[in-house]
Amino acid sequence: MEILQWVLITLLALIIIRRFLPVKGITNISVEQVKEKFSDKGVQFIDVRTPGEYKANHRPQIINIPLSELPRKLNKLDKNKEVVVICQSGMRSTKAAKILKKQGFQKIYNVKGGMSAWH
Repeated sequence: MEILQWVLITLLALIIIRRFLPVKGITNISVEQVKEKFSDKGVQFIDVRTPGEYKANHRPQIINIPLSELPRKLNKLDKNKEVVVICQSGMRSTKAAKILKKQGFQKIYNVKGGMSAWH
């Protein structure tokens, strides 16, 4: 019985650790680093917030593809180009980055703190 408890505790710990570790191929970047990338024409910028959130506060370089629509709109993006993903706080963009990674995108950047961190 004691061995079974240790196995379950170990598995649970691994699941929790894996959930919080960064995914290979996804890099967290700051708002300042995003601003530096605006001059690079080879970068795609995606805001995964709702259209209402986007309309209320956005940057013109960043296109709106809501997280719920992302799987259906992947054909609008180039897998060979860098992708910068932003949302309000960084949670939805993390989910979006994982979707992109699973679909074969290689250079994915998630904005830490999202639009809330924008100065």
